Amino acid sequence: MLQRIQSIYLLFAGLVIAGLFVFPLVHGVYVDGKALTVTVTGIYQDAGGQSAHTQPFTALTIATVFVALLPLTVIFLYKNRKRQIYLCYGLMLVVIAYSYWVSQTVKNAIGDAYLNMSNYGIGIILLSISIIFIILAQKSISRDEKLVRSADRLR
Repeated sequence: MLQRIQSIYLLFAGLVIAGLFVFPLVHGVYVDGKALTVTVTGIYQDAGGQSAHTQPFTALTIATVFVALLPLTVIFLYKNRKRQIYLCYGLMLVVIAYSYWVSQTVKNAIGDAYLNMSNYGIGIILLSISIIFIILAQKSISRDEKLVRSADRLR
């Protein structure tokens, strides 16, 4: 059952969340005359053409690793599809709560600075994409469960 499409969807969800380490949440925001880039690992400030790590987000970094590993653990619960379905619903709630935490962290980091659409990074979109992958996985698991139940009725 590991080769099923829901495993691929859950793998992609985990990889998309792990992509937050690569892509910035907000970049090019000027706070007090200095350009800032906000990622899940912290705030980077452009100083003299180089990026300096000015404020780390340790708790957010640890939470990102945890949230990225959750879809991967759901993959290996393939023997109990009902539990997998419930865990997908719980995973969606965890990702939504994590998204709220990330948005509040960005809001606190930039303060009253004005954000244009060009300031948002790819990292802001990645959490929404991961929720879509989790929904697709949940639908595929439900479809498999219905198929197994219909096969059991035929026996």
